[in-house]
Amino acid sequence: MELNDRNKVFEVLKELNIECELHEHPPTPTIEEAVKYWGQMKSTHCKNLFFRNHKGNKHYLVIFEHQQQLMIRDLEQKLKQGKLSFASEKRMSKYLGVKPGSVSLFGLINDNDNHVYVFFDKNLLNSEFLSFHPNNNTASLKISQSDFQKFLIWSGNEHEFLDLY
Repeated sequence: MELNDRNKVFEVLKELNIECELHEHPPTPTIEEAVKYWGQMKSTHCKNLFFRNHKGNKHYLVIFEHQQQLMIRDLEQKLKQGKLSFASEKRMSKYLGVKPGSVSLFGLINDNDNHVYVFFDKNLLNSEFLSFHPNNNTASLKISQSDFQKFLIWSGNEHEFLDLY
């Protein structure tokens, strides 16, 4: 598999009968840059952060609304997983098949062993549509809440919804 291969994302979504709306844009490695291109895209745009625990044997994907800010210390207390640090590019590649700036819910497609535990902000459950990169940062994909739930079940990754802020 080629790193950041969004075709794999589209194959899985098709297999699951998940409809998506694709919005192409220039590479956007940060949320601040991506906002410029979301324009008419009516959805909750998600920020996706990838962490490791202090031992490096557990990895967490934390997903929340893009306008919110999380302090790592506050996040550590809420998640109750010990000291956290951002995962390296090597770990992103190994567990999610993505590069920095392209971390996404859809990286779970590449987590064949369901190693990554996912924490979502519970406010995402109130969104009719959510958007994520398709494992590269040259586009954003909009999916419905029901299709988001369908994808989560399909992934098999353990997850929970928390009050993150």
